[in-house]
Amino acid sequence: MIELRPFAKLGAADHGWLKAKHHFSFGSHYDSGNMGHGSLRVWNDDEIAPNTGFPAHPHANMEIITYVREGAITHQDSLGNKGRTEAGDVQVMSAGSGVRHSEYNLEPTKTKLFQIWIEPVAQGGQPTWGAKPFPKSDRSGNFVTIASGFADDKDALPIRADARVLATTLKAGESAQYTPGKTRNLYLVPAAGSVEINGIRVNARDGVAIRDEAQLKITALEDSELVLVDAA
Repeated sequence: MIELRPFAKLGAADHGWLKAKHHFSFGSHYDSGNMGHGSLRVWNDDEIAPNTGFPAHPHANMEIITYVREGAITHQDSLGNKGRTEAGDVQVMSAGSGVRHSEYNLEPTKTKLFQIWIEPVAQGGQPTWGAKPFPKSDRSGNFVTIASGFADDKDALPIRADARVLATTLKAGESAQYTPGKTRNLYLVPAAGSVEINGIRVNARDGVAIRDEAQLKITALEDSELVLVDAA
């Protein structure tokens, strides 16, 4: 099953300083028939105006992955963590038993990012935060695991979920293969470019929900940047 979710048909919110598209039910965009894909609960496509952002607010019992596509986001939380995550970098926050954080675009230009929420394998626990660069040149033509709940993924940022977040860049005409487990829920979004997945065209910022596919062949129709979640 490969279900295409075109960008133009996603739920939308325009707060002036924030323009958001929601791949799943979120906030004022409530859709009881689209509450997630397996343990993947949220995939928001956010554009944040310069010198604006999200003031301090609480989270609990959620793994939150921020993939910065353009610009940078500055994070500060109640644990004392502070960091600036720029395009090509990834940050993760395990909200655990509860944490407050703020996220601001302190740059002179718009920041574009994906924010991905995945349900944890267990409730509670000490909150944590981390960030890491993943240079696009290092993931050219291959899926690189950027966040993972599996101990074997030693180079990935750790999350407390039965899930992996992966990324790749493909030049026009290049292909990548991915073999999912039988019971896994996959969700893929091109951050840029367009690709063909098992014969189905997927354009920039479209979503694709995937289940029960023995093998994925992804061919870039133009230079492309892809993010993939493989979740329980």
